[in-house]
Amino acid sequence: MKTKSYKTQSVNVITLGCSKNLVDSEVLMGQLKAGDFEVSHEKEGESDIVIINTCGFIENAKQESINTILEYADKKSQGKIEKLIVTGCLSHRYKDDLAAEITDVDAWFGTLELPALLRSVGADYKHELIGERLQTTPKHYAYIKISEGCDRPCSFCAIPLMRGGHVSKSLEAIENEIKQRVVNGTKEVMLIAQDSTYYGLDLYGKRNLAELLQRVSDIDGLDWIRLHYAYPSQFPLDALDVMAERENICKYLDIPVQHVSDNMLKIMRRGITRNRTREVLETIKDKVPGIALRTTLLVGHPGETEKDFLDLCDFVQEMKFNRLGVFTYSHEENTHAFTLEDSIPQEEKDRRAEHIMQLQMGISDGLNANLVGTTQKVLFDRLDGEHFVGRTQFDSPEVDNEVWVNAATNYVRMGDFANVKIDSHTPYDLYGTVIP
Repeated sequence: MKTKSYKTQSVNVITLGCSKNLVDSEVLMGQLKAGDFEVSHEKEGESDIVIINTCGFIENAKQESINTILEYADKKSQGKIEKLIVTGCLSHRYKDDLAAEITDVDAWFGTLELPALLRSVGADYKHELIGERLQTTPKHYAYIKISEGCDRPCSFCAIPLMRGGHVSKSLEAIENEIKQRVVNGTKEVMLIAQDSTYYGLDLYGKRNLAELLQRVSDIDGLDWIRLHYAYPSQFPLDALDVMAERENICKYLDIPVQHVSDNMLKIMRRGITRNRTREVLETIKDKVPGIALRTTLLVGHPGETEKDFLDLCDFVQEMKFNRLGVFTYSHEENTHAFTLEDSIPQEEKDRRAEHIMQLQMGISDGLNANLVGTTQKVLFDRLDGEHFVGRTQFDSPEVDNEVWVNAATNYVRMGDFANVKIDSHTPYDLYGTVIP
């Protein structure tokens, strides 16, 4: 009697965009693996099924997503893959238009359609796997999403259109997810959200970030906790007391101020003034001495005058942020700013962004110079050529400074901490020697 054999299908997941998208991909991959698929992340070579998790935040990100879809659509037309599926923010927002233009894609799904996506490949959504996922980062660090969506009315942002309103995860769900990661070897977690300061309002009737930080910091075996994407308006100051008193909460805060000109803050609907922004930042520095502040700025928004831009430059020089990134304004349909004329040429937007980054390079160079001769606790992430590469508590993966030590004369294990004496610096990196 012949028996029917079933070939295990292979799925390659491609992730574009931010760390929040990466978490979504990891959840998807966990579900697929539980459904007996052979799962990989951004693997070279052929797979039966490719799923692209897209970004639709700004024009550059949208174009990268479209180019990636076209690349794999071509592979499908050549018979190199059997099925092509697109999900994520870009698909959520534009799937009808994209489906009409790119016909080699088998199915398009939005950000909230994971069960339907799984059914399209013959898998069942397993509710018992909530909180579990197939981690794509090195096992010693993980991103933990504490909420989804956003209720903020920022003029330029399309995130609520793609992710919906703010929905917090429960304290218990977050604790359990982190405990699972720690059992698997995670030593550092990055708490992420569209707006982490809003955490808990929908579930507990108050901003509950302080309690979340307390409970997470009580988890045994967790060495570093890092907080990202904290909106400056109505910042929950009680969270700072927890950050100051708990040794395993990194002296680090990602707080995107976007702009400081009162004219622009009003146009951008940020709900805060320049003076209040300064007060919040100074309070953070006072309550958590030695904290490293990362921020994000937006230039070229409709209505931004040269004076507004110069005010922003002055503020950057005054505050001396430890880490800083700049976006140029992208004219996004169905946002409030889309009703305004996008009158600033892209060349001028780019000039403004480049000018601020030049200012920041000088600031970062000076801050790094002050660290030469000090000893820093470093978590090592990878071997890069002839160097072990790690980070201090003041640096998040992928986006911030790194510490490099010579692999020929130093030895560390990936995912371990070591004390490093800083010997030299560049504007964005430190070089040192491991202290035995």
